[in-house]
Amino acid sequence: MGEMGEMGEQAGVVSGYNSAEESMASPQTFEAFFNDHRDRLFGMLCLMTGNRHDAEELAQDAFLKMWERWDSIASIDDPAGYLHRVAVNGFRKRLRRAAVARRLGGRPREIASASAEDAVLLDEVLRALTPRQRAALVLTELLGYSAGEASKMLGVSASTIGALKYQGRAALNEEPDDE
Repeated sequence: MGEMGEMGEQAGVVSGYNSAEESMASPQTFEAFFNDHRDRLFGMLCLMTGNRHDAEELAQDAFLKMWERWDSIASIDDPAGYLHRVAVNGFRKRLRRAAVARRLGGRPREIASASAEDAVLLDEVLRALTPRQRAALVLTELLGYSAGEASKMLGVSASTIGALKYQGRAALNEEPDDE
């Protein structure tokens, strides 16, 4: 993950992996938390953004915010949930900025393709969706969050998540036009 590794080294991450069961038994160091959650967060953000570079930046920003306040965050009930919320908020902020840039005549960056065949196929499928539809489907269908949890992360109602999922599925089931 390139820059993710560099960020980990800057934060003093040591090698090794703690299982989820071990992390629940005792308070974690930031390094252990980072090692336990970086791949899942990065994967989620890749699917949501459709862009590995943006996913890395968002993940780095989220982990940096966690690291800066780790003394207080480590003691909350669900630091992983907080991490995902911070990352999704960063994603939403980028969407708002991109919308403003489009209104002002700017062009969004092209989506970079992933290296694995499955990731490329999934990326192509998800690209057909709006960012909100993609985020709702990734959070609920791929990552297993409930509509209520996804709604809190995206700052919308649970019924909106249901509507976005419905619209996203409908868009994916449409037959492409023969051109």
